[in-house]
Amino acid sequence: MNVRDLVRVLSDGQFHSGEQLGEAFGVSRTAIWKQLQKLETLGIVLEAVRGRGYRIAQPLELLDGGRIVAGLSRESRQQLSRLFIESQLESTNTFLLERFAQGAGHAEVCVAEVQTAGRGRRGRTWHGRWGAGIHFSLGWRFDSGVAAIEGLSLALGVRMAELLDPLGVDVRLKWPNDLLVEQAGEGRKLGGILTEMRGDMEGPCEVVIGIGFNVSFGEADRQRLEQPAAGLHEMVPELSRNELITGMIDGLMGLLPHFEHEGFAAWQTGWNARHYHANQPVTLQQGSQRWEGIAQGVNKQGNLVVCIDEREVIFSGGEVSLRASR
Repeated sequence: MNVRDLVRVLSDGQFHSGEQLGEAFGVSRTAIWKQLQKLETLGIVLEAVRGRGYRIAQPLELLDGGRIVAGLSRESRQQLSRLFIESQLESTNTFLLERFAQGAGHAEVCVAEVQTAGRGRRGRTWHGRWGAGIHFSLGWRFDSGVAAIEGLSLALGVRMAELLDPLGVDVRLKWPNDLLVEQAGEGRKLGGILTEMRGDMEGPCEVVIGIGFNVSFGEADRQRLEQPAAGLHEMVPELSRNELITGMIDGLMGLLPHFEHEGFAAWQTGWNARHYHANQPVTLQQGSQRWEGIAQGVNKQGNLVVCIDEREVIFSGGEVSLRASR
């Protein structure tokens, strides 16, 4: 018995007694009780009624590899090397980096119900409850070196925003890699992108693209985060995680084979059209250094242009943090 099996049973809308669950899985009621406690530590809300048993208060859509692959375009199915569906990982990015170290990884996708040590930019932790978000990574090998894929994470942001457009979700982009939506007069984080690279500046390099989305999201989730955030189900209650992941794979498989030849310039206009801080006062910080100015757009390399004291200053990603000035 594992978490996914137990969740699948408890998500059918019916109550199940400890005795029934024990018989179904061939374990004792004590073992079932321990597993139920584990579900609660993962943030899965259980409903318990004396004399009837247990069920999950809000049924979860489990990740389904067959359903994800079945929805892919023919071209994406041909390109996809392998799809991993995991119940729990420390990090989907780390998983694929290790696959590259083993000689695999290219065109592989890993998604997990939860990450216990997911990473965001600048070493931040990417939080999430089991089954409540999307934790997605894709590995890709480029022939032209790191310099040829400058601005990749920004192009990925545009592609993810385009994917959500038909659902009525207006995604704005915060440089360099945050996906925001406007709610209650503020930009709330819907998702983020983290690219990790290994290789040479001029020779072949391996890239793992990590993308996270908040899907089911409530007030308790908001309180434990360090910044304003939102979830897709707030805007699209019927959204399917499996269908969205299918769209993400299709979108990336269409972008990646061409990016190292086209570069970010092909995506510059699209990114600037969604720039959340365009023409707004911002504060940038790198270590002990701090700047204030008016954010312009991004250039053809994906660097942010900021007007400081009537002159244009260029910022690259790295360890620079950006926020709106008050």
